[in-house]
Amino acid sequence: MTTTDHRVALVTDSTCDIPRDIARSHDIIIVPQMLIWGTEELRDHIDISPKEFYERLTRDPVHPSSSQTDIRTFRQLFEELRDAGIQEILLILLSDQFSGTISSARQASELVQGVTVHIVNSMTASMGLGFQVLAAARARAAGGTVADMIAAAEAVRERIHLLLSVETLEYLHRGGRIGGAAKLIGTALQLKPMLEVNARLGRVEPVERTRTRRRAIQRLYEVFCERVDPARPARIAVMHGNALEDAEALAERVRNDYNLIELIVTSTSPVIGVHTGPGALGLCGYNEPD
Repeated sequence: MTTTDHRVALVTDSTCDIPRDIARSHDIIIVPQMLIWGTEELRDHIDISPKEFYERLTRDPVHPSSSQTDIRTFRQLFEELRDAGIQEILLILLSDQFSGTISSARQASELVQGVTVHIVNSMTASMGLGFQVLAAARARAAGGTVADMIAAAEAVRERIHLLLSVETLEYLHRGGRIGGAAKLIGTALQLKPMLEVNARLGRVEPVERTRTRRRAIQRLYEVFCERVDPARPARIAVMHGNALEDAEALAERVRNDYNLIELIVTSTSPVIGVHTGPGALGLCGYNEPD
């Protein structure tokens, strides 16, 4: 049985990469995306953890794929929340350019009576989505309405920056999520691509490429500092695909250089890892108004 302590239920999907303890502390409901691995159907973060996923990814000859949260899962959740006395549900979900999750949620909402469902397209993924959800949760905790929660999420979306360094474009290419970075295919042999998830366009865009991992991580940090001002109050996340040591080193640089309000270090979910691969590192964040 799904319950919430608030009059408005706040729901997102497992690609948000919000650490589960933080999600619980904010009363955020996370629905799992699906991982298809051969004949197995695995619920993201439930049937398979990020650690288990990345370890298996490097040794299993079968390449997994991802699948959106289905209509039945959303319908069951909406009915449980309604039966628990919830009258409004706000969903902030993975960009519709990356997944049909929003479509599933909309179709499910049309099948359930007695509760009002609001759906927001985050236009991004990972902590680009996660930070929007957390902003909505803070607005709710301050006594805000659904409209206030949506406005808080949209304000973050206007300021959010998400940069990602991947070891190879192979996984994005296989998953069909490569977007504007497709122009790097054929020129990226032995190179480490840096990508941006553009929350204004809802797609992956190329930034640059470097020859070594060390240089790639350095440039990731430098470009991020150009986008998110270290001198102004900031909320930042470091995301990694089974590369905790590198992520912690990046986080330490952020702690030393930034005027931090919040810093989160998190592993990218299996469903995102299908497309970004092992060893990926990301920086996501935004400046709060002074």
